[in-house]
Amino acid sequence: MKIFTKPKAGGAVNELPLIAIKDLVLFPHSASPVYIQKSAGLKSVEQAMSGKRQIMLAYFSGDETALKMENLNTVGTVARIVQVMKLPNNSSRILLEGVERGEIQSIHQNDGIFTAKVQSLSLENQLTPDVATRMRALQDNFKTFARDNKKIPRELLQAIGRADNPHNLIDQILSQTGIPYQRKLEFLNQTDTIQRLDDLALELESETEIQSLRKDISKRVKQRMDDNHREFVINEQIKELNKELGKEESDPTGVKELERHFEQADLPEEVQAKVETELKRLKRLQPISPEAGILRGYLEWIADLPWNNFSEDRIDLDEAASILDQDHYNMKEPKDRILDFLAVLQMKQNMKGPILCFVGPPGTGKTSLGKSLARAMGREFVRISLGGVRDEAEIRGHRRTYVGALPGKIIQGLKRAGSSNPVFLLDEIDKLSSDHRGDPSSALLEVLDPEQNKNFVDHYMEVAVDLSKVLFVTTANSLHGIPYPLLDRMEIIQIPGYTSIEKSKIAEGFIIPKQLKEHGLDWADVKFSKEAVKTVIDGYTRESGVRNLEREIAKALRKIARKAVEDGIIPPQEVSDTDIDSGEAEPSETDQADKSDTPQDVSEQDAAEQDGSEPDDAAHPEFKFHVGTRDVKKLLGTRKFDTDILYKDNPAGLVYGMAWTELGGKLLPVEAIILNPEGSGDMTLTGSLGDVMKESARIALSVARKIIEDGVLEVESDIAVKADIHIHVPEGAIPKDGPSAGITLTTALLSIFSGKQLPEFTAMTGEITLTGRILPVGGIKEKVLAAHRNGFKTILLPAKNSKDYEELPPEVKKAVTFHFVEDIHQAISHIFLAE
Repeated sequence: MKIFTKPKAGGAVNELPLIAIKDLVLFPHSASPVYIQKSAGLKSVEQAMSGKRQIMLAYFSGDETALKMENLNTVGTVARIVQVMKLPNNSSRILLEGVERGEIQSIHQNDGIFTAKVQSLSLENQLTPDVATRMRALQDNFKTFARDNKKIPRELLQAIGRADNPHNLIDQILSQTGIPYQRKLEFLNQTDTIQRLDDLALELESETEIQSLRKDISKRVKQRMDDNHREFVINEQIKELNKELGKEESDPTGVKELERHFEQADLPEEVQAKVETELKRLKRLQPISPEAGILRGYLEWIADLPWNNFSEDRIDLDEAASILDQDHYNMKEPKDRILDFLAVLQMKQNMKGPILCFVGPPGTGKTSLGKSLARAMGREFVRISLGGVRDEAEIRGHRRTYVGALPGKIIQGLKRAGSSNPVFLLDEIDKLSSDHRGDPSSALLEVLDPEQNKNFVDHYMEVAVDLSKVLFVTTANSLHGIPYPLLDRMEIIQIPGYTSIEKSKIAEGFIIPKQLKEHGLDWADVKFSKEAVKTVIDGYTRESGVRNLEREIAKALRKIARKAVEDGIIPPQEVSDTDIDSGEAEPSETDQADKSDTPQDVSEQDAAEQDGSEPDDAAHPEFKFHVGTRDVKKLLGTRKFDTDILYKDNPAGLVYGMAWTELGGKLLPVEAIILNPEGSGDMTLTGSLGDVMKESARIALSVARKIIEDGVLEVESDIAVKADIHIHVPEGAIPKDGPSAGITLTTALLSIFSGKQLPEFTAMTGEITLTGRILPVGGIKEKVLAAHRNGFKTILLPAKNSKDYEELPPEVKKAVTFHFVEDIHQAISHIFLAE
């Protein structure tokens, strides 16, 4: 770290007019103009002009510019006023010549004029050999610096070369360099001659390198510009020579190729006019100009779009039904709706397509159903994901004025399809969001409206594109995230979760054969028993779809493949991929096969496999592995999931409700206890409950007290009024809300007031009113499937939900007893008063 010392005082003390400046340091024996605007500074100049023309030039040391001693560098410059030039804006231009250094001892103000007591400072000028050597090196460095700096006069360069005073030399060089302001102040404060010479030499070397770098950069830029001009001149000469020789003219802008393409294209009239205008502009531009590249890219986008290019619909209802059945198990309602649409399309081919929205839990085959629809119609299929999209330009495109602008996802999808009537899947439409960049859901209103999408205008394309022939299909996990105007344009088709039996069929018919092929085990004798598949479904997955089921089966097959390798088994070389499943398009990961494709049933071998025995019908005796229930734990580890049942027996106050989530249904246990029978009737609610659910709990308490008061249940005391109650809904970390637990909360309160337990494996759902009526709720199928999955045998539902009973799978109807209740009294009769 260098320490800078100030020159020692030793000269006479004078009182001089004072002005203070910043960002400029005037050294002795140099001259520079200074602009004065403040009235105090102008008065100081006038006072100096009336005397010896000497003025003290002070320098601000920091950001503060108030004229105070603490804001000033102590050492300043005593200067002589050479010239004063008045300017129109009440300011003056003062030409100053540095005389000597001076130390400011004090500042005074009188009648708005600042003066300072200044003591002259002197520096040693002894010319020792060390000083002389350093001076010569510094003069040589300055000559190198001045060689590339045309602003330095030749006379000054000669004067510096003749300098014999080290400090005069330093001050003159400092006045000609671009050294920062604070660094110049440090040089002004320094007194040691050797240190000043060495430090300035380093600074001058740094300035020379910076100056050389700037020169090189400028030279390269100039060279690049010259090269571009040279290339342009040569291209023009080549054009003229080709004309003289009668050869075909080159096409550096690509205009001719674009013109040939557009002559063959069947463009709409508006688009054709736009293309002709832009082609004329492109011809006038130089090939190397940035605008030419942007314009050429725009025209290429227009050229690549499938204007009036339609796929021919191959509509055969029997074949379409067969394709849908091959790719997806069950799904009666979506398949019927698709076949209805195809039938109408066969009757009227120019009909406007409906906007179908498949809504259901993840992994239930929504996306792959869109692929199957495209395959059944013989159309191209395009998919774009809208999850996380929050910029309107993602839908409508960016305007061409932006750097790197592109069309939106809709136009990009049409280009990929190469057809004007593809099946266009908008995936995860409920995951759209918005911010300061716009609302993409509003942009989709035009896309999905049959009355508007005939003239869809992308910001980038600037011409109307006909989307009326596109069959749009959307998918969502929930309707809650879709704005109502957008929801109003779509036809909602619910795709519920699968039952355990349906999952077993899907696993046997599609997932296992697919995973055997993907893991290179399709040649071997690898099978899963029905009991093993059921164990995987019940103990290792908890979902409405089959995505995790496929992962678990894949995990098991990886273990089996490893065992085969460790046993030294090598797959037969003659078996190729084309020998297996030939001629069939491979479905997506969420596709499901019809049960008609199920492999040979192995149920007759279940008893044998339970004690470890294996059948002897292996396709390849080299490797055989039949997965039974005991093998599942070895392959997949400890069971991941158990039932949602809290207790083996039902204590009083425990009631199982049913909830709906985006992932499907689940059980919702409700616990209620009495804290103090002789309390004040307070109720505590825990379990991350929302406002609606808390209101349901308060209604439930009022209904329960009314029932006890009416004597519907025998309760000996007024415990319902006085008791302090605590209701908890596990799991506490998961937020819960909604009115559908009203009947559950009421039943839990009646149970603790009466001390009666509910029958085992009984669940319920329904909103309750203050008069005890049970109102219908949504998500019945998902809720019932969750209860059935956990082994519940009795379910209470609102009477107005009886229409949902028809949609339940036959195996669920057979296994579960349903009671449809209109009010809480009917529920009590089935729960507490049944024989």
